[in-house]
Amino acid sequence: MKKIVLAAAAAFTLTSTAALAAEAGPELLKRQWTFDGATGKFDKLQLQRGLQVYREVCASCHSLKYVAFRNLTALGYSEDQVKALAAEYEFKAIDEEGSDVTRKGTPADHFPNPYPNDNFARASNNGALPPDLSLMTKARVGGPNYVYSLMQGYEDPPPGTELLAGMNYNKYFPGHQIGMPKQISDDQVTYADGTKASAEQISADISAFLHWAAEPKLEARHATGFRVMIYVLIFTILAYLLKRKIWARLEKK
Repeated sequence: MKKIVLAAAAAFTLTSTAALAAEAGPELLKRQWTFDGATGKFDKLQLQRGLQVYREVCASCHSLKYVAFRNLTALGYSEDQVKALAAEYEFKAIDEEGSDVTRKGTPADHFPNPYPNDNFARASNNGALPPDLSLMTKARVGGPNYVYSLMQGYEDPPPGTELLAGMNYNKYFPGHQIGMPKQISDDQVTYADGTKASAEQISADISAFLHWAAEPKLEARHATGFRVMIYVLIFTILAYLLKRKIWARLEKK
């Protein structure tokens, strides 16, 4: 009886594991990011390309509400460039007489939401609410690799797969049915720095940019961690030498 129970439990475990694996989909694409590791840093030119992709491809549906224009100086832009970029956007305001007016953006403003409210956003996207992208790489397992894979995961559904109305097949999306249509294709943007805009390159650049948006202090944290490691190493060596010195005296006695 005990063997039967154990066999049933093992079979259930294997079945559950297989089902979860099937639901999770294939392993995410992996890329060597410049910001990986304890000493990793962002590639500022890549971040600038990613910003261009966001503005030209993603911003029509997705907000970036936790990123202020002034933060873009971290990407290598001058203050004048940031002011000019912010001025391309308009924001609602109230004048001295209490009337509704619009004003040009300033570096203190955050990237605006493309929709006036969530209901309007859902109505414009077949009932789906486009998520804010500010923390996307922190909110998804796999981080930037998830976004990188998702952008390249669109394909025709396998035979026998029925898609719900308005849904698209993506092999890296949980459940494989996603409301967002394919957004990335070769030469979709023309990079200001002349980089070849392949679908893979565009996917990498927007993924890196969104990871910076989610982790703007990553380089500072890496630098602090490296200094702490050096301090701990030096302290450990000194403690070891002190221990040897103390025990050497005790052994002589």
